[in-house]
Amino acid sequence: MSMQGSMGRRSSADSVCSLLMLILISAVCPVAPSQETGPSPLQCSVSPNRRFDCVPEKCVSKEECEARGCCYSPAGDKGNIGQPWCFFPPSYPSYKMFNLTQTDRGYNATLKRSVGTFMPHDIMTLQLEVLFETESRLHFTIKDPAKKRYEVPIPTPQVSGKASSTLFDVQFSCDPFGLIIRRKSSGLILLNTTVAPLIFADQFLQISTSLPSGYLYGLGEHLTALNLSLQWNRLTFWNRDLRPSKDSNLYGSHPFYLSMEEGGQSHGVFLLNSNAMDVLLQEAPALTWRTTGGILDFYVFLGPEPKSVIRQYQDIIGYPFMPPYWSLGFHLCRWGYSTSNCTRQVVKNMRDAKIPLLFSLQDVQWNDIDYMDAMRDFTYDQNRFGDFPEMVKEFHQQGVKYIMILDPAISSSNTPGSYPPYDDGLKRGVFITDDEGKPLVGKVWPGLTVFPDFTMPETFSWWYDMVKLFHDQVPFDGIWIDMNEPSNFVQGSVDGCPNNELENPPYVPGVVGGSLRSTTICASSQQHLSSHYNLHNLYGLSEAVATHYALVKILKKRPFIISRSTFASHGHYAGHWTGDVVSSWEQIYYSVPAILLFNMFGVPMVGADICGFGGNTTEELCVRWSQLGAFYPFMRNHNDHDSVSQEPYVFSSEAQKAIKSALLIRYTLLPYLYTLFHKAHSSGETVARALFIEFPTDPNTWTIDRQYLWGEALLITPVLEQGKTTVNAYFPTGTWYAPESGTGIQSKGQWLMLPAPLDKINVHIRGGYILPAQVPGMNTEESRKNKLLLVVALTPDGVARGDLFWDDGVSLGTFERQDYTHVVFLAANNILLNELIRVNSQADGLKLGMVNVYGVPSPPKKVLINGIASEDYSYTLDTKVLIIKSLSLPIGQQFVITWTL
Repeated sequence: MSMQGSMGRRSSADSVCSLLMLILISAVCPVAPSQETGPSPLQCSVSPNRRFDCVPEKCVSKEECEARGCCYSPAGDKGNIGQPWCFFPPSYPSYKMFNLTQTDRGYNATLKRSVGTFMPHDIMTLQLEVLFETESRLHFTIKDPAKKRYEVPIPTPQVSGKASSTLFDVQFSCDPFGLIIRRKSSGLILLNTTVAPLIFADQFLQISTSLPSGYLYGLGEHLTALNLSLQWNRLTFWNRDLRPSKDSNLYGSHPFYLSMEEGGQSHGVFLLNSNAMDVLLQEAPALTWRTTGGILDFYVFLGPEPKSVIRQYQDIIGYPFMPPYWSLGFHLCRWGYSTSNCTRQVVKNMRDAKIPLLFSLQDVQWNDIDYMDAMRDFTYDQNRFGDFPEMVKEFHQQGVKYIMILDPAISSSNTPGSYPPYDDGLKRGVFITDDEGKPLVGKVWPGLTVFPDFTMPETFSWWYDMVKLFHDQVPFDGIWIDMNEPSNFVQGSVDGCPNNELENPPYVPGVVGGSLRSTTICASSQQHLSSHYNLHNLYGLSEAVATHYALVKILKKRPFIISRSTFASHGHYAGHWTGDVVSSWEQIYYSVPAILLFNMFGVPMVGADICGFGGNTTEELCVRWSQLGAFYPFMRNHNDHDSVSQEPYVFSSEAQKAIKSALLIRYTLLPYLYTLFHKAHSSGETVARALFIEFPTDPNTWTIDRQYLWGEALLITPVLEQGKTTVNAYFPTGTWYAPESGTGIQSKGQWLMLPAPLDKINVHIRGGYILPAQVPGMNTEESRKNKLLLVVALTPDGVARGDLFWDDGVSLGTFERQDYTHVVFLAANNILLNELIRVNSQADGLKLGMVNVYGVPSPPKKVLINGIASEDYSYTLDTKVLIIKSLSLPIGQQFVITWTL
């Protein structure tokens, strides 16, 4: 059979599926029987680890299980907890594939099933589309060809043609239908969806796949280790207001995973679906996706290294926003700063806490809902915050930025005409409605509330108007959006929810509370684009997009937004904090994998509430958390009104000194951190980085989540356990320098026990890299005026490289408009020089003041600055550190520094 003949022939249930031998695809289909035969005897000898659950929606008896055509075998010991008792036999009916047709973008096929499943409203005919979008990206969808179903309304790139070559091969199984995706270079199977039946009913979609290894990452937001457990683990996606706890659905949904392969290669998979979802992980290793609606819309990223997988994922969802420079400083907040004078005093106390005798470091002051009048958005209490605008202006005069909280729920129980946000919103029809078309009413902090529908264009305009009117009164610098899962203090609404299929689907994922309406609004409530059933997990994202739009229009500068609820693509608009964490040693540890995972999700501006939000911290915990928090991308101390105070200045002088020491390291390294954010914004890199991402060929790094990196070059090893004054640190192969001494560690990939007294957090600079740094001032504005410091960490061969991205720190689109300075620093053969990639006026006045060179093997005989001998340098023989001082080299002009050995 010729290829042309096979592609032009249409198959039927009675025909033979074509055998397509293509360079990239092969499809082998058995002969379909001429007529349906009766069910074959069950084959139940399935390995326990490879059993896929046949009763996801309830518990069943042996008789009920077998009535479904499934196998029944109770787990016999504790080691099998989570293993399904009722599971699919290999012969369970699934879809068959017909009419595989080549297109200009890939392949199309029809999927049919002749026997229904245990779920109501099976869709018996489906359309498969497989798109070869790029060399490293495969995109496939499974949907109903007869009826338009809900699809996630976030923008994704559209590709018109087919990649000429790929890193993957695809094989189609026709009966049962399945996709088998291999890495072309190794032949390794990355996905195999034939391991369990495909189910596609109106409110229940399930597809399973094998996994190539047990090293799996992502699938957030959950309280997990970095490397996910495959011990019959269920991860639920339904955004919820809940204090972070294990085995719970939390604030965000990111249905993306990265899987490591033997040899250090990796791939990623993203299911673009926003419905309530479970992902089940099992020891096979295998994974099952279950979702309650929408379509199956998968992207597969071939990497091959983890960095490329993450970048390829962000090619789909969008690269992160570029933060304003000031947002990288220290933020301070508390629910409990109950008056403007109290808030002022906090800022004053920070400025007065000059221990050691240097200066205080604070860039941003926040207020929680305390400032509001009766806890209503876009108001302030005239008794407690009567001079609120003046307070913010005073902060600005002191070089302190100001951020306040906004909740999405709008008070609805006011005297008509007395509260414009509600009155105007009601007139403009911007609120989510119930099944009768009236605004759905719930309860949040102000009492009775309604909920804006941020999927409606008019809501964007209304939200902008409200934010603009308030900003005209109170000139805030950023917005904190909270309670936006959305949170609701009643179940669904004050009037309950209707009894329908959206409120009572045939399958409810493992949500805390057991119902989709638990602590949120009715799933059947209506929004502009669809039902809340479909859009719930997008609520926080849609509010972030509207807030981003409003602030850009109002400020004419980069917006800064921190949100609790998130979905894929959130980092393109805003940052995230990890919610209401408890002050405990367990939570300080879990914050590390949380920030690493959110960086993988394209949300690099992320941090946890330093010292914890709920409960009482201790001095030791707060010191250790502050040291760790100094290396969160987003650094904020925030706690509850019922907890003891935990601002840095409330502790002993020794504790203050330890916290200040960590803050000084952060502020010194802000130019490096800002450059990392530029790389995230411009090319999809991570800022806080898991070790396995940087060292994928070293399996020792694949499970490390108590250490992490800033970019490629800075290794952070915090103390995360009570009473510890040492810490076990892994050093991947290479040279690592302790910056305070310049002492080098030559590692072959080994663990070392490091001293870690209470006043110290261990950080190490990787040989081969140059870090731009700066003498810190009281805040980022002052720091930016100071001279730069270059930390040059040489390899044993004497080479290093680094770069600096610099702009005005606040303007929109400086990279896109090419209004920035980018300088590359190179060291080799005892020469340090800068290469000017781009220079603009923002570099005027920015000068290099000092250079520290680590790993200089012997004392230099002379040092030349642009060919002129310098006497102001020192060399320490024990540590092999060369320090060149008293420089004044404009960063926007070329320089050459040499030392002769």
